[in-house]
Order: sequence, then C-alpha cells, then structure tokens
Amino acid sequence: MYIVIEGQDGTGKSTQARLLKDYFEKQGKEVVVMDEPDGDLPQAHEIHDIIVIKGKEWKLEPITNLALFTAARSELWRKIAEPTLKRGGIVISARNWWSTLAYQGYGEGVSRSKIIRVTKEMMPDHYCNPDRGFILKVSDKVRLERQGSRGKATETFEAKPDEFQQKVNAGYLQIAKNLDIPIIDASGTIEEVFDLIVSKL
Repeated sequence: MYIVIEGQDGTGKSTQARLLKDYFEKQGKEVVVMDEPDGDLPQAHEIHDIIVIKGKEWKLEPITNLALFTAARSELWRKIAEPTLKRGGIVISARNWWSTLAYQGYGEGVSRSKIIRVTKEMMPDHYCNPDRGFILKVSDKVRLERQGSRGKATETFEAKPDEFQQKVNAGYLQIAKNLDIPIIDASGTIEEVFDLIVSKL
C-alpha cells in the first residue's frame, strides 16, 4: 500500500507518517517512510538542498522547481518505493506531487495542467494515484506557532510571505476537492490527529 500525508509546513506530516509506520510495524508489516523531496537517498537529498536551501539565495524559476522536484521524486520512487511495494511492504510518504500542485501551481503560478502533464510523463500511475491520501489542515495561527517553535524559517518556501502561504493553503483545499482527498483537522494533539487518520484508513 502507498499512503500519502500532505499539507503545508507545520501541519505535522512527518510526525504522523512516523506514527503510522510504528502502527503498521506492530502488525508485522515492512514499512518505509519517505519525506519528499529529500528522503533517505543521497541524490534526492542533494536536489532537496538545491531547491529549499540554495534556492532561497538563487531565486530559482518556478518551472525549474517543478523539474527538480519531479527528478527527486523519480529517484525516490524507483529506488525506494517500488522495491518496497514489490516485496509487499507499505510506503508512507510525507508529501508527493500534490505539493508541487500547491506550491508551484497555486503558489508560484506554474500552469497546473503542465504540472500534471510532466508528472504523468515522469511518474508511474501508482505514484500519481496513491492507495490512500490525506491533507492535514490547521489554522494560520497554529501553523505559524508550530513553525516558530522550530526557529527562524530558513527554507525557501517556509520563508515566503503570507500572501504566498494563503495561495498555497487555498490550493490544497482545491486539490482536496478536485482529487477527492480527505482533509484531516490537524489542530488537535498528535494522538488525536493520529486517531483521525487511522479511522480514515
């Protein structure tokens, strides 16, 4: 099974992905967690740093971000996810191509039809259509508080102004509607959010 947990920065994706990993491992399953676009893969990590660390200084073009994100997820999928799925394991991803739709499409203005076309050309159908997917949602106040607790935003997209964040937020809501993805209220405790996710599974 391929499961995706999505949402803006500060919604708790990585935390919930790891709790879900523990949940399935207790059932004797093989589970891999991927944090797109980084992941436990050197080449994906290098691409991640170009986009979200160096990109803040270099001011990469939005279309370049689309190409780089897609390249990173191609490596992660083919080298980590596919082998795990073929063995009957479970892949849990914190982010997938829906992030590119939200950030590069709604946020940076890249044609959403182009993002869909590039993704479908580069990635297999199973990647594009996860077995289960969720979008975590919190209020702007909660999101900013959580991000603030991690210190000053140093990554490219976290550091963008409120106007950009509002576009991304609206984008996620539209993506959820268009692709029929459940929205999870992530404003509660970690345990409460986890229980909501498990109930959806």
